[in-house]
Amino acid sequence: MRSALGALLLISLDCTAAEPPLRFVVPDSWAMPMMQLEHGRPTQGILYDVMLSLATQVGVAVEFHVLPRARVQSAMEHGEVDIRCHASRSWLPNLPDDYIWSSQLWTQPDLLISRPTGPTVVIPADLPHQSIGTVLSYNYPTLQPLFDANQLRRDDARNQEQVLQKLQAGRNHYAVSNQWTLDWFNQRLLPQQQLKHVVVLEEQSFGCYMRKDPKVPAQRILRALEQMKASGEIDDIIRLYIGQH
Repeated sequence: MRSALGALLLISLDCTAAEPPLRFVVPDSWAMPMMQLEHGRPTQGILYDVMLSLATQVGVAVEFHVLPRARVQSAMEHGEVDIRCHASRSWLPNLPDDYIWSSQLWTQPDLLISRPTGPTVVIPADLPHQSIGTVLSYNYPTLQPLFDANQLRRDDARNQEQVLQKLQAGRNHYAVSNQWTLDWFNQRLLPQQQLKHVVVLEEQSFGCYMRKDPKVPAQRILRALEQMKASGEIDDIIRLYIGQH
């Protein structure tokens, strides 16, 4: 049975014995190409590669703590983990000054998508009452007023890939996906089978934030992230999984 902290992976680096490991929190709702989780442990993906490279450049070992999304911020607040990546300031408007944010590392649109035979353009507010494929515990600001009014209702899945699988199987006419996961999912389909986006719901900017703690080498982390972004390393990692975009 998974412990309260979730599955834990410790990867040792030769030069890091003198410092504690950098503890990344990983929501268990992530799916490829963001991160592949096998038996509760991360094995590959864009964020996996970014986090490993970051820890290597900072010169510390890395731990991955896989947790339910609803537990992520609580784990940060209780000092169980040190750093969260692929986070948006818009998700955490009331975050206290106990944390340090990196600069923006990448952007991602949230898309309303349909099957290949669906309409080309959709206005969400004009949709009749129906279920929309969503990820459990994810917030969708553009659609929330329609959920509140019961014009649309959520059909939650555990992760983003399951949302797309349900859409492909005809469980819903529409679903919400980020661009990375949609591109990854479509790579495995013939052109006439590929899911398509019908409207951009919102554009999100993402970075990492970490606890203010003497044990967390915040300035080294920030410098390493800036170098990874400026050198093109982060963009290269993204292209490795989803190609030129």
